[in-house]
Amino acid sequence: MANFTQEDDALLEELGVEVEAKKVVSRTPREERTIAGFEEIQRFVEEHGKRPRHGEDNDIFERLYAVRLERIRDQDECRNLVEPMDHQGLLATTIEQPVEVDELDDDALLAELGAEAETADITELRHVRSSAEKRAAEEIANRDKCEDFEKFEPLFEKVQREIKDGTRQTRPFVKDAGFLKADIKQGEFFILGGQTVYVAEVGETIKAPNGETDARLRVIYSNGTESNLLLRSLQRALYKDEAGRRISEPAAGPLFTDNEDEDDQASGTIYVLRSKSNHPTVAAHREVLHKIGVTSGKVERRIANAKIDPTFLMAEVEIVATYELFNINRTKLENIIHRVFGPAKLDIEIMDRFGKPVVPKEWFLVPRFVIDEAVERIKDGTISSLKYDPNSASLIEREFRS
Repeated sequence: MANFTQEDDALLEELGVEVEAKKVVSRTPREERTIAGFEEIQRFVEEHGKRPRHGEDNDIFERLYAVRLERIRDQDECRNLVEPMDHQGLLATTIEQPVEVDELDDDALLAELGAEAETADITELRHVRSSAEKRAAEEIANRDKCEDFEKFEPLFEKVQREIKDGTRQTRPFVKDAGFLKADIKQGEFFILGGQTVYVAEVGETIKAPNGETDARLRVIYSNGTESNLLLRSLQRALYKDEAGRRISEPAAGPLFTDNEDEDDQASGTIYVLRSKSNHPTVAAHREVLHKIGVTSGKVERRIANAKIDPTFLMAEVEIVATYELFNINRTKLENIIHRVFGPAKLDIEIMDRFGKPVVPKEWFLVPRFVIDEAVERIKDGTISSLKYDPNSASLIEREFRS
């Protein structure tokens, strides 16, 4: 619509044309959020052809919309606000299954209705604690005495010895700590609530209401108790416990393996390169100067433009060695490698193709046999305690300050 000046308005009045002043509607942030929440409910109804309903068999978002609709309908202020836009008759009184009080707490509901200063994204559901989560917490808490604990006690003692001597390692039970998946299998050990946990038995796979697979476990605890809980309940408990840990198998201690198992997922490749540059410093140390890096793609693709890339010393390179990774956090491994060989890092400045000075990274004055040794120490899980000594051209134990 065109914008008119005061002169235009006067002219229109002379012509007998009424000028209707545009009304400016100002709403509070709470009112805006209430309207937005009601529009989400309307979109749900349009997509599914039904009102949102309560019930554990329904999706958590549908149950959340059902509670939100009830609250809007019960509060006159909210109801009057959205009533003009209720073309689906959602505010009409209907007989609904009563909401379970323990499904959603007051903070979550008030946030959805705009009663808080800031509201979280609905997909985060930060304040929502479902009945399933409550049941999981109860399962973890309910334990019985393990009548045949004498069978398992030696296993716990052996695991503790292996953790102490480095044969086994403990790792955070989180997806970004080197694991591509956080599965739970029979025979595995975990740390939960400060106790060692052993998965003695895994029952038949069942289908949970949310579509995920689940199974009933027999879990033995190091204090001589046991519980019969669902796999997903143990998984949730480990995720929520900030100190929750996975205890590695004796053969699963390395950061990566040479052999790919059926269930492994490739994470990337460690590559070792040698430069063909004619730079005097490079030429003088060519046999011991190596670039050590980690890539998620093909090494050949990574080095395709080496001669115009200062990262590769503006020259072609040759691949000296590669080591494929499985189920590993590439960034963390690369940081470990660069810390170990930090004392031998090449200090050189070259010009890029635009004539600007660049200091390349990831180039180290390290013999090939030491790199091979470092890879072996990565495999046995002892690399983090070592550093490279340029004077002896060997890996030595790091000194830890107390």
